[in-house]
Amino acid sequence: MADCIVVNSKFTASVFKDTFKSLSHINPDVLYPSLNVSSFETIIPADIVDLIPKKKKFLFLSINRYERKKNLALALEALHELRGRLDSHEWNEVHLVMAGGYDKRVLENVEHYEELRRLAATLGVNEHVTFLRSFSDEQKVSLFSNCVCVLYTPSNEHFGIVPLEAMYMRCPVIAVNSGGPLESILHSVTGFLCDPQPTQFAEAMEKIVRDPILKDAMGAAGRVRVMEKFSSEAFSEQLYKYICKLTE
Repeated sequence: MADCIVVNSKFTASVFKDTFKSLSHINPDVLYPSLNVSSFETIIPADIVDLIPKKKKFLFLSINRYERKKNLALALEALHELRGRLDSHEWNEVHLVMAGGYDKRVLENVEHYEELRRLAATLGVNEHVTFLRSFSDEQKVSLFSNCVCVLYTPSNEHFGIVPLEAMYMRCPVIAVNSGGPLESILHSVTGFLCDPQPTQFAEAMEKIVRDPILKDAMGAAGRVRVMEKFSSEAFSEQLYKYICKLTE
């Protein structure tokens, strides 16, 4: 009975078509979520000195809930793969913060957090990883401000707001080449889109380490992309177009 149906990405539109067979005659419009950029400007960054060991030049950041479907193990495996690509001096300057939504009442959160800690120890990278649970907005802003790159590991995300947050904060994003990130991230411009394989993620991470200018260039391009395509103004303009189309 709806006059207009909107979804948050072209990927979700394809899932809509595959799921609702009786509505196969409907082609949903895409209305990308917007990012409330003003919230980032008003938050006072927190002191995160206690989260990151000293003399870490290359801080990588993973943000996602502690859920198995988020494939957080990929970030740890990529870090281990990166170790083999760097000399000892470079490796000592690398650190990964795994920041995740965590609720001790949710069994999967508790179990998966421990699984990831064990995996880091098994891979021999635990001294280069900080696990952060249920972080604050102030900590998030600080982490974005201090990291050289964000790792986004889920596959087939319907959209994914973290890549937008990262790009707005001038952080390149290395993400899986499926789902929403295919539409939010410009490959080799605002980040890298990779197969969900440790070797591919590590290759992209190595590029960030080897070429410090890349972080600044991609970060600047990311900020521009968010403001042009995913700002509140862009959202309002697109929604207005859909409303006007209904009145024609």
